[in-house]
Amino acid sequence: MILHTDIIGAGEPIVFLHTGLQTGLTDFQFQRDYFGKNYKVISPDLRGHGKSETDDFRNFFENSAIDLWETINHYGLKTVHLVGCSLGAIVAVKFAQLYPERIITLSVSGIMPVKPPNWIKINEEDVEIQTNLLKNNEVTSYFDQLHASDWKQFLYMAREQSWYPFEDMEALREFGFPVLFIVGEGNQHETISTTIYPKENKNVHVAVVPFAAHLVHTDQQEIYTRILADFFNKQ
Repeated sequence: MILHTDIIGAGEPIVFLHTGLQTGLTDFQFQRDYFGKNYKVISPDLRGHGKSETDDFRNFFENSAIDLWETINHYGLKTVHLVGCSLGAIVAVKFAQLYPERIITLSVSGIMPVKPPNWIKINEEDVEIQTNLLKNNEVTSYFDQLHASDWKQFLYMAREQSWYPFEDMEALREFGFPVLFIVGEGNQHETISTTIYPKENKNVHVAVVPFAAHLVHTDQQEIYTRILADFFNKQ
């Protein structure tokens, strides 16, 4: 499916893939404004998010990667800088696995490189948070107006302990194009990447940002953006 997409600026294309339950316009706002001055910035709504309406959430990550391939073809983009956080980063990695020839650089944050030993407990805690979220009328009303599709399906999907594609994260060990892994120091399950990828793949660069955690691009938006800009400029 062709994703609903916002495009600003001109130049080399950067695709920003948003986090779960956000949209192309509600996430990466600071980065979109900054890079839109010198790059063509593409901000799609992933399937089931925003105006990219669907009722098919099966095989979400692979289908989302195919959606992105169809979308960049639709806009006549041959290669892109691909940037994603959390859900968007997982989709970005899957896209890079399927279509490595379309990647100029890959920049990801908010993902776990390996399955934590206490993954079951982490998942159970996340499910409890999500269950409480569904009881908050103000929050549910906000997401109802933000998404044309049934956004609750994403919460239901994450209730399965097998939902996280840890096996796909292995691909970062082998990518032949430049990769930037940005992590916030506050998430130990993500910072472990600093001891894994650079040792095994010379194409992977890692940046650890202080006073930030899972959503490093919003926790420290200026630092994150400067690191990303420097990474692009060095390629």
